[in-house]
Amino acid sequence: MEATGELAGEDPSAGLEPGNLSGVRHIILVLSGKGGVGKSTISTELALALRHEGKKVGILDVDLCGPSIPRMLQAQGRAVHQCDSGWVPVFVDQEQSISLMSVGFLLERPDEAVVWRGPKKSALIKQFVSDVAWGELDYLVVDTPPGTSDEHMAAVEALRPYRPLGALVVTTPQAVSVGDVRRELTFCRKTGLQVMGVVENMSGFACPHCAECTNIFSRGGGEELARLAGVPFLGSVPLDPELSRSLEEGRDFIQEFPKSPAFPALASIAREVLNATPALLC
Repeated sequence: MEATGELAGEDPSAGLEPGNLSGVRHIILVLSGKGGVGKSTISTELALALRHEGKKVGILDVDLCGPSIPRMLQAQGRAVHQCDSGWVPVFVDQEQSISLMSVGFLLERPDEAVVWRGPKKSALIKQFVSDVAWGELDYLVVDTPPGTSDEHMAAVEALRPYRPLGALVVTTPQAVSVGDVRRELTFCRKTGLQVMGVVENMSGFACPHCAECTNIFSRGGGEELARLAGVPFLGSVPLDPELSRSLEEGRDFIQEFPKSPAFPALASIAREVLNATPALLC
């Protein structure tokens, strides 16, 4: 079924006041048609890499059933406060250069399940967009759940009036993942989201002893997908024990592991995002 004209083409909110997003310069959605490919990992490391490039970054975690970013940034258990403009996001560093909003901050217990139907999920996403007081940001990274569900439509509809959007699409090398991600690219086309590029995650295993990369899965699926779709290929991120450990412990991988095999790939993806940003404003 094709997207409606309102979603795919027309701007339904010409003249709408930007409100809490007025200080956000660029919004990037991180998408994938497949679960378990590492969208939250890429979202987190992209935010850290952009921070180390001197940018102020916000992360909006709309993976309502699997909010893992608070743990990845060692922010679980933090409280969300109210101000005159709405919710104040959680700052994850002393410099307040990375702010985060997640449903994980609103749950009474970390293991509490979010058992909601689509309309309630969509309403919370729209509230996140309208009621979080982000302040001045260079980038807002939106971490999404897998697929092309109600949450994605709600996020696109809520964010579209405020800024031109770019989508960063994550896959793993296997054919089954690439096939699902191909449908995500179709979603982007139907909803009018500009694809900034494809990232291939878990692209081989980097040995912690000799740094040799072994292709556990098939290789090159993400690059081939990008070529066939006519979109940029941003890079391949290997399975890296140091990256996994940093996420488990809530450490800053970009700062602490510059010699790790995954570091060059993640730093390069951030640079590609920085270089591609002006194109989003056309």
